[in-house]
Amino acid sequence: MSDDLYAVDKQAQKLAGEKGGFPAQEQQPPGLTPPMEPTPDHGEQTWVGRDRLAGLKALITGGDSGIGRAVAIAYAREGADVAINYLPEEQSDAEETKAWVEKAGRTCVLVPGDLTEETVARKIVDDAAAGMGGLDIVVNNAGFQWARRDSGLADVKTSDMDRVFKTNLYALFWVSQQALKYLGKGSSIINVSSIQAYDPSEPLIDYAATKAAINNFTVNLAADLGSKGIRVNAVAPGPIWTPLQPATKPGDGMPSFGGDTPLGRAGQPAELAGAFVFLASPAEASYVSGTVVGVTGGRPVF
Repeated sequence: MSDDLYAVDKQAQKLAGEKGGFPAQEQQPPGLTPPMEPTPDHGEQTWVGRDRLAGLKALITGGDSGIGRAVAIAYAREGADVAINYLPEEQSDAEETKAWVEKAGRTCVLVPGDLTEETVARKIVDDAAAGMGGLDIVVNNAGFQWARRDSGLADVKTSDMDRVFKTNLYALFWVSQQALKYLGKGSSIINVSSIQAYDPSEPLIDYAATKAAINNFTVNLAADLGSKGIRVNAVAPGPIWTPLQPATKPGDGMPSFGGDTPLGRAGQPAELAGAFVFLASPAEASYVSGTVVGVTGGRPVF
């Protein structure tokens, strides 16, 4: 194992608790990084760039924290300029991510806005392209969930379902459609699915449904855009330590979070960055489209 990969693995194991999880804790949605214990690893000290995305321009929704921050840092160190979308109340996390991108010597454009509003979702794409002078990669990472304790359909509220479906699905359609104004041959769209698309949990019944739909959307869009030379893929994370977890689930579930995976722990955001870099790379993934890459700690994605 190379030194940099070894460092990522050892850091992830160090951050995981004895039972695979973390200390009991809760936040209010959407959640922020600083209150988390321990602080997630986004690759700040471990990701080593090799210019695999040199000169490209990427928009990452939900790019302020968690998986989005890890992807932003990796993309910047691989030579890409980055625009990150986030909710206004996540401004402090966005500023931290911007600092890491700029430390890598790349441009970072901040495009705050609530993607559940169609006009906002479309505007952030236009603003990102304008700020970077183009657009080559779209990472549809923004997502929302609400875990109901020991319940399923009976406790689903329309207001909660609207937020989940509009954030996870409607916004994905709007952002991807608007991005077609700028994407061309060699460009890519990367969606974020979930282990929930394959092994759904009752408390996440609406969230899991959106993730299964994202898999279908990914395959359909890959077929639609293939003739234009635009690749479309998805990454399916397993349990990953991000602000979304303590902000949308009961705090007493955190100590066992991720402990049911074959690897026995939750993953860190940095452990997903490689999949996103690979799928975005015009050289390494030039013949990869319509697929879902699982990063699940060993849980199956088939």
